[in-house]
Amino acid sequence: METPKLLDPFARPVTYLRLSVTDRCDFRCTYCMAENMTFLPKKDLLTLEELDRICTAFIGLGVRKLRITGGEPLVRKGIMGFFEGMGRHLDSGALDELTLTTNGSQLHRFASDLYAAGVRRVNISLDTLNEDKFADITRWGRLPQVLKGIDAALDAGLKVKINAVALKGFNEDEVFDLTSWCADKGMDLTFIEVMPMGDMGTENRIDQYWPLTELSDKLATRFTLSELDESTGGPARYVRLEETGQKIGFITPLTHNFCESCNRVRMSCTGQLYTCLGHDGMSDLRAPLRASDDDAALTEAIHAAIARKPKGHDFDYSRQGIQGQTIRHMNHTGG
Repeated sequence: METPKLLDPFARPVTYLRLSVTDRCDFRCTYCMAENMTFLPKKDLLTLEELDRICTAFIGLGVRKLRITGGEPLVRKGIMGFFEGMGRHLDSGALDELTLTTNGSQLHRFASDLYAAGVRRVNISLDTLNEDKFADITRWGRLPQVLKGIDAALDAGLKVKINAVALKGFNEDEVFDLTSWCADKGMDLTFIEVMPMGDMGTENRIDQYWPLTELSDKLATRFTLSELDESTGGPARYVRLEETGQKIGFITPLTHNFCESCNRVRMSCTGQLYTCLGHDGMSDLRAPLRASDDDAALTEAIHAAIARKPKGHDFDYSRQGIQGQTIRHMNHTGG
C-alpha cells in the first residue's frame, strides 16, 4: 500500500478534498445563509484555471476523492470546462472519484455533461417534498425545478443521494414520505443534523435542532434498521432498512462526534483551506498559488496547513446553549 503523502498530526491520511467553486447560490436556505447575502467580488475568486491547478496539486499529494460544492456549483459560468478538465485525473487513475453536491436546480441542464466528464454520483440537498415548505426553507427555490433535475440525473445514469437536514417543527412529519420516495426512485437518503454556522439572524438553531437519535427511533417504529459497517469517505454512518433494502445515512456532528476518522479538508473558492468544518482557522493557498508558476510554494503551504489540522470540532447544543459556533456561512466552504 502506498505511503500517505498528506498525514495530519494525528496520523490520519488526508485523501479527500471538498472544493467550493463559488459562494453564490440561486437559493437562500435559512440554515445556510442570510436572505440578503453580500457575495464575494469576482476578483477575489480563484479562476477556473487556478482551481484546476490547485486540485491537481492536491491529487499529486495523494487526494483520491474530489467533491465539488458551492454555494451552488452549477451556477458558476464555465464550470463544465472545469469538470471536463478534472476528468483527465480519472482517466489516468490518479483520482478515484469526482463527485458533486448540488441543490439540483441546474441538473436538468448539466446532468448528461456531468456523466460524460466522469461524474458518477451526485448528492442533492432536499429537505421537503412539500412545494410550499420548500419555497419557505429555500426562500428562492422552486421544487418542480429540482424534481426535474433529479429525474434528469437518474436518466443520465448518475447515482443520486438525497441529503435532508433534520429540522424540528419543519420536516419531522415527512420522514416516512422522504424515505418511501427515495426507495421508489432507487436513491439513497442521508439525514443531517443542523449545524451552528454563520449569522443565524432570526433562525434559532436550538429551536431547529432535531437529534438524529430521535429520527432514527421514529424510523424504527416502521422499519427494521440494521447497522452497516461501511464508509463512503464522509462522516455518515449507515443503516439498511430491511423492509425496503435501501441505505439510510446519518450525519451527526452533535450527537456523535465523527472526527476520529476524518480524512478530508475543505477549500473555499478564494483559496482558503479549512482543515475542519467546525473551526474558523484557515490557511491561505491563494497567495502561494499566485506567487509562482511552479507549485513548490503551494505544496509547502498545503503541507503546513495539514500539519495544523485539529483533532476535532467543538459543536455542542448541550445545556440549551450553542457552543463551538463558527462565524462563516456554510456557503463559504461548501459544507
